[in-house]
Amino acid sequence: MKLQQLRYIVEVLNNNLNVSATAESLYTSQPGISKQVRMLEDELGVQIFGRSGKHLTHVTDAGEQIIKLSREVLNKVESIKSVAREHTLPDEGKLNIATTHTQARYALPDVIQGFMHKFPKVSLHMHQGTPSQISDLAAKGEADFAIATEALHLYNDLVMLPCYHWNRSVIVNKDHPLAKKTSITIDDIADCPLVTYVFGFTGRSELDQAFERAGLTPKIVFTATDADVIKTYVRLGVGIGVIASMAVSEETDKDLIKIDASHLFEYSTTKIGFRKGSFLRSYMFDFIERFAPHLTKDKVEKAMMLKNNDEVEKMFKNYTLPVK
Repeated sequence: MKLQQLRYIVEVLNNNLNVSATAESLYTSQPGISKQVRMLEDELGVQIFGRSGKHLTHVTDAGEQIIKLSREVLNKVESIKSVAREHTLPDEGKLNIATTHTQARYALPDVIQGFMHKFPKVSLHMHQGTPSQISDLAAKGEADFAIATEALHLYNDLVMLPCYHWNRSVIVNKDHPLAKKTSITIDDIADCPLVTYVFGFTGRSELDQAFERAGLTPKIVFTATDADVIKTYVRLGVGIGVIASMAVSEETDKDLIKIDASHLFEYSTTKIGFRKGSFLRSYMFDFIERFAPHLTKDKVEKAMMLKNNDEVEKMFKNYTLPVK
């Protein structure tokens, strides 16, 4: 059994059982991958992939367990390499972050600016996507950190640490009737065409639950994954917007009226996560603490020793998180 063979079967699954795409991503030949996969199956005495002719059709039950363990082995190998680099090149490396547009655009710029100033030799890469895409990138090892708010059940294989709470504001044009109100109700919002996030993005579930609790059905006329796109369509008069309060800028959004809606919706909690068993470089601990100052190295290391995210939740249960 070779590490190369384990890497091949993991990448075949990552590429949806497409051996040609796998070969291209690994800069090797399709026959070479097929041969190594067959050799591994022969050595183990089980099929990892089901086949129809020359095509892979599915992952077998045994294959699912083997690939899961292979991921863990490969992650451990990367951790060993990280340990070595930490001692030989402590201020050099790379950092891959997977998150949503709202976090990338409004929560992270100052954090990243300070981080890059301190660690100019660390290459930082940002990946934006849906919650499922973010968790997938982290699970595959293509992202060191996942920063997310929604669908946290997708991140059970990660250590998820609470960073901060946030809530929502309603945005309207200056000539809109709601612009004259100092306080609004859920009925006020329900009476208007609504522009907001796509379901599954940036705390959208809390918005839906608020309407459900009130026995109301929102008139959602337009959805987007990007707060800036939502603001554009509010400006066009498509409807009123409900977005994260931090996504409204006093400088660039002077033409819009921001109305606090925190009394209408439950707050959402943004978390940062990484793969269990990962070796975190010094600059990674620095990034976490920059993003969430209460997540000091000792707290992160303590959380890493816990069995699951339920225990992590208990650890921070009585901690007062900052609000954005």
